[in-house]
Amino acid sequence: MDLLTIEANGASFNVAVAGKGRPLLLLHGWPEFWWCWAEVMDRLQDDFQLIAPDLRGFGDSDKPEGPWGAADHAADMLALMDAMDLPKVGVVGHDVGGAVMQSMARAAPDRFAGLFFFGFVHPGIGARMGMPDRLSEIWYQSFNQMDFAPGLIGRSREACRLYVGHILRHWAHVKEAFADEVLDRYVENFLKPGNLAGGFAWYRAAHAGRIAMMDGTAPKLPPIQLPTRIRWPAHDPIFPAAWIDTLGETFSQLDVRLFEGVGHFPHREDPDTAAAEIDAFFG
Repeated sequence: MDLLTIEANGASFNVAVAGKGRPLLLLHGWPEFWWCWAEVMDRLQDDFQLIAPDLRGFGDSDKPEGPWGAADHAADMLALMDAMDLPKVGVVGHDVGGAVMQSMARAAPDRFAGLFFFGFVHPGIGARMGMPDRLSEIWYQSFNQMDFAPGLIGRSREACRLYVGHILRHWAHVKEAFADEVLDRYVENFLKPGNLAGGFAWYRAAHAGRIAMMDGTAPKLPPIQLPTRIRWPAHDPIFPAAWIDTLGETFSQLDVRLFEGVGHFPHREDPDTAAAEIDAFFG
């Protein structure tokens, strides 16, 4: 596996690449960086060219000066594809990456062979995102927008470890996926200068759209006309399995099924099955 620095859309991006064959772009969520895909990449590199960037604000990529939302990240990734001479790719993602994928697919549908998602925010969730039973889970979305949040979480290694560790282990169903040595790597990443604020910039940018989705004022968009496979985590405390019921409103060519035995991070909790599903779809 190689790490490259690639200039695109006025920024420098850290990009992990491995394998050869049909190109697959892998887009991480929060609190993650490219390394969350490492185990899936190991399993797919004999058949695919795998491209796993750190999104702007994350990992070793440049940091935005302010909020950076789905459309901004989509422009980054399309420019990254141009810089890497990739006219068309399959794309895999979840969480933040899943939102970015929707913007990419709407902006340039001819650039994508297909879309593969794990759990993510989609318009059909609607008001359910903010229902009373969700309030004890979505508090972090408000906290991450606070001016003091990067300073508080970054004040010490222990503070960062407590916060990032709680998120990763609470959202996971297979807790062993975030054993101490794995958690330490995530903590090292978020203690790098700018990485807490860079990731939190996503929540500032996404806030208005999420409020509009919840109060019903978001514009109605036509379905995305691309082959789409979704394997929604069956045990995700953030994005409940019931939220798959309206995915057909957003994707017209949809293959959706629950991914049993995993929480929010299927690619780390069960990389064998995650890789097999990706391979079956794009292969």
